[in-house]
Amino acid sequence: MSSINHHDTILYLDGVSVSFDGFKALNELSLYVEEGELRAIIGPNGAGKTTMMDVITGKTRPDSGDVLFNGGVDLTQLDEAAIANLGIGRKFQKPTVFEQHTVFDNLELALKGNRRPQDSLFFRLKDDQHDRINEVLSTTALSDVRHMAAGALSHGQKQWLEIGMLLMQDPDLLLVDEPVAGMTDAETEATAVLLKEIAKTRSVVVVEHDMEFVKSLDCRVNVLHEGSVLAEGSLETVQANEQVIEVYLGR
Repeated sequence: MSSINHHDTILYLDGVSVSFDGFKALNELSLYVEEGELRAIIGPNGAGKTTMMDVITGKTRPDSGDVLFNGGVDLTQLDEAAIANLGIGRKFQKPTVFEQHTVFDNLELALKGNRRPQDSLFFRLKDDQHDRINEVLSTTALSDVRHMAAGALSHGQKQWLEIGMLLMQDPDLLLVDEPVAGMTDAETEATAVLLKEIAKTRSVVVVEHDMEFVKSLDCRVNVLHEGSVLAEGSLETVQANEQVIEVYLGR
């Protein structure tokens, strides 16, 4: 870790440990993500992937270690709302969209700048906000279904809509948890394209089990095991790592 200065990173974790009832969910976890980088995190169940996301988003406080955002903001001192407002968006595995509302309305509801209820009554989209929604519809390949109720979308489309709702918040860092679980092959392929496109303008961290999908992301990979980084590099590099084969791929 010493070779990189935390000022050059969007996300910097150093020596992060978290225990739950004596179980070390994270054990001196150290990793960093550079600005504008797409990064994949893989590892067996219980490796600490979800806890890592919880720590970054303020849901869980680490027992020790540094968690720095955007060159030096100490995330361990902030609550979940403050961290979200800083520009960190998290996409959970199960999509949560407003099923009764149209795709367009879902994106409108997600617009940055939380409105008070009385403002919403008289709220009219400004031209630039309309443009922003259209841009996100295009990015997420949902333009053709903009007037469809979100509940009628396919599983994959719901995932893309939720990613779109996060994009409406304009985060600098997007954390995406197992985005392709339950998707068709075509949807999985399209999701890789989508995340690579998003990573052109912001940093994206993807937690995933699907190796073919990780391969299609073509990015740096961290392998987590027992709460710390076991290996890092391209997917080919980590797949050839003897320890990784032993604890993860060989099973």
